[in-house]
Amino acid sequence: MISNPINVVLIEDDKAMRDGLAVLIDGTPGFRCRSLFGSMEDALDQGPAAPPDVILCDIHLPGESGSMGVGKLMDKYPKTAVLMLTGLEQHDLVFEALANGASGYLLKKSPPARLLESIREAHGGGAPMSPEIARAVITVFRKPKRRAADDSGLTSREVDLLKLLADGHGYDSAARQMTVSINTVRNYIRSVYDKLQVHSKSEAVSKAIKRGLL
Repeated sequence: MISNPINVVLIEDDKAMRDGLAVLIDGTPGFRCRSLFGSMEDALDQGPAAPPDVILCDIHLPGESGSMGVGKLMDKYPKTAVLMLTGLEQHDLVFEALANGASGYLLKKSPPARLLESIREAHGGGAPMSPEIARAVITVFRKPKRRAADDSGLTSREVDLLKLLADGHGYDSAARQMTVSINTVRNYIRSVYDKLQVHSKSEAVSKAIKRGLL
């Protein structure tokens, strides 16, 4: 008997996939499937009060997408690792999910042993990724970086704010780090949205990463 199994929550709208993952996790010593949900809304509304160790979340969900809902999961369970699952290599959504706080990213075609290994790795503080996803991330970060003013018109302070947001800081925390007021941070973020032509924090961070601004 394993005294402290890794507790896993699944968020997957495909019932066959969801049930198959639950059987795999529950049938492996050292793991326990704690809850199953078919949508992000259900997971946020009905999720366990005590934080799970790892959440496996599909990127494509009815209603709120997995890539956008990651931030809300992290707000509810700040110490939980969230691993994204997808059947497609959609790089924009990958960066969006990572910018929102996901710990790793796996393709659904990953072998069962790799999936379990990734859950264990994420629980231990790692950032597991399928090779295809890792290559996409490396490609972006290998691109030559450009000064923010050359491309976007962002000021150095606006870039500093984006870096803090990409590292997981909220507006209050970013304001403290930058030693400015929360209203100043809000002014910065409105300016960032306008210059990058985006409408959310995750879009801003994702676009800044892809442009080589961070």
